[in-house]
Amino acid sequence: MLNIQHLTKTYGEKKAVDDLSLYIAPGEIFGFIGHNGAGKTTTLKSVVGILRFDGGSITIDGSSIVDDPIACKAKVAYIPDNPDLYEFMSGMKYLNFIADVYGVSKADREARIGKYADVFALTDDLSQPIASYSHGMKQKLAIIAAWIHNPKLIIMDEPFVGLDPKAAHILKGMMREVCDNGGAIFFSTHVLEVAEKLCDKVAIIKAGRLIRCGTMDEVKGDDSLEEVFLELEGEEE
Repeated sequence: MLNIQHLTKTYGEKKAVDDLSLYIAPGEIFGFIGHNGAGKTTTLKSVVGILRFDGGSITIDGSSIVDDPIACKAKVAYIPDNPDLYEFMSGMKYLNFIADVYGVSKADREARIGKYADVFALTDDLSQPIASYSHGMKQKLAIIAAWIHNPKLIIMDEPFVGLDPKAAHILKGMMREVCDNGGAIFFSTHVLEVAEKLCDKVAIIKAGRLIRCGTMDEVKGDDSLEEVFLELEGEEE
């Protein structure tokens, strides 16, 4: 589904991402772990076409994000770590705007908005301007918007930040449902307990370089993911 090969991104003298290669297959929830400044957000923004990169290749479902960005973006949804929404719009107008961008039919958008707004307890707030929303409500709206066109690949940067426990539980179920239907999830997180319980595979990155990657059992063995992460961080110092 997502194939990253030898990705390199440089800012001045610093390599933010250094020869990174990852493959996320259909059906996988793939966690991306590293400290602040490790290169996670740069990688995710490169995958979705926000950042140009200096070397390597990124393909999504066989299409190149460089050579055919529109085809890639039609199959992808992206939730940044701090969603920037059009706050002058109401929640409903924003969701309809996103549905228009992706050409979602009236019937499909109504069904999906109704379903997800209901489970996130956001239905009664959709008529209100986004400017009046709390951070958690904005995060929920961004999640609904990401799911509205039934993407094959969902990219998320720290998606659980700002969500209450119930909303976080709902999101985990939505992520698994996407993968059960043949899609894939690639997301960064600092919440290692969530990654350990949720992810099929995980990659640990430091200073732009991949230092461990594999299935959860391969990466952590008999230890916790937190123990492995801290040990690898220490070894790399």
